[in-house]
Amino acid sequence: MAPSVEDRVRAICTSLPEVTEKVSHGAPSFFVRKQFVMLWPDGHHDHEFPHLWCAAPAGAQEELVQTEPERFFRPPYVGHRGWLGVRLDGDVDWDELAAVCIDAYRAVAPKKLLAQLDAD
Repeated sequence: MAPSVEDRVRAICTSLPEVTEKVSHGAPSFFVRKQFVMLWPDGHHDHEFPHLWCAAPAGAQEELVQTEPERFFRPPYVGHRGWLGVRLDGDVDWDELAAVCIDAYRAVAPKKLLAQLDAD
């Protein structure tokens, strides 16, 4: 049996240095001191499809939502802070999703952990 979306996102996020998982607002969420990914495997509010919300580098949300609106969106509540919504239905490029999660981690992780990530 293929791993679930939740299992795949969990594997990506927990492979990063000092990441912890907690339930936040009823959703599996990943933290490196601060939250960097929130997973909605069954959808949330007006987005009734599997997706995640994640921290993003400055300007990434605007660029990705504009160039690929079928895959990326501005999530409610955290979108005004530059967070990115990523659809997880359809044909997910898991290598790309891993890169998005690593960018989210980089957006919030302390410098010490970024150095550890880069050394690995």
